[in-house]
Amino acid sequence: MDEVKQIVNDIKKGDIKPIYFLMGEEPYYIDRIAEYIDKNVLAEEEKGFNQMVLYGRDVSIEDIVANAKRFPMMAERQVVIVKEAQELSRTIEKLSDYADNPQPSTVLVMCYKYKKIDKRKKLYKVVAKNGVIFESKKLYENQVADWIKRVLAGSKYTIEPKAAQMLVEFLGTDLGKINNELDKLKLIIPSGAQITANHIEENIGISKDFNNFELRKAIGTKNDTKAHMIIKYFAQNPKDNPLVVTISLLYSFFSQVLQYHGLSDKSPKGVAGALKINPYFVKDYSEAAHNYPMKKVSSIIASLRDADIKSKGVGAANLPQGDILKELLVKIMR
Repeated sequence: MDEVKQIVNDIKKGDIKPIYFLMGEEPYYIDRIAEYIDKNVLAEEEKGFNQMVLYGRDVSIEDIVANAKRFPMMAERQVVIVKEAQELSRTIEKLSDYADNPQPSTVLVMCYKYKKIDKRKKLYKVVAKNGVIFESKKLYENQVADWIKRVLAGSKYTIEPKAAQMLVEFLGTDLGKINNELDKLKLIIPSGAQITANHIEENIGISKDFNNFELRKAIGTKNDTKAHMIIKYFAQNPKDNPLVVTISLLYSFFSQVLQYHGLSDKSPKGVAGALKINPYFVKDYSEAAHNYPMKKVSSIIASLRDADIKSKGVGAANLPQGDILKELLVKIMR
């Protein structure tokens, strides 16, 4: 995020490079930087003749170079944005000759999603010398809640830890999807307010009481009644609550509980740092560790692996999701 801010701030100050090569596994920031350049480098009246968008599946490197070498009309610069540039991965090195001597009056933006160019080859080196190379990396799941908090803070919102966790568990690490849902919430909730679990439930359709976060909490506190109510709800709504996601999240949780058992520093700050979790959730892990000794946690992890295999039809063909979950819950809680 800091690197993105630096690129944007440099452009605002007029330090505009002739080539921006935006690459990596996380498309969200690639799109945001390209969008900023699209909207801000040229004045609106200059864009008609001097701004174009090309698509990697429709053009060759030669086409891109030919457009980049054009001179702007009645403007200081022209902007050429190449979307889906990863479609040109087999021939992308051909761009190195242009990148070695780019047209100073052109701003060429290459949106190279889900892939990276080889740092050892000429293209990477000449773009790094003459322009900007930005690598957009996927966030780990335990980083996404903090990302949500920071994004909302930029718009003067706060969010409950539980609400942020609900978004992560429902939408995963896809920052584009999460940002879309946050934009919807901002249209409804006034600036300066706190986004709560109720807001998530009412406007995004994620139940605040029947979700993986609440299941994890019910299991951790050995609340057998609530845990069974949640898996019953999951069994009735399998499309909204995929078994594979539930098993994966429980596996992650108990792996962290196992790690908790081995910690010498069990202070809230020490646990949060070691497990890479929000301090708000430390109590959940300490309570689960109290309820499940290390030997039992190891057994639970084995049961989760077995349930994962069954969910894929191995040794349990056509076994309903609800039955696998019920069997798993009995093994965990007994």
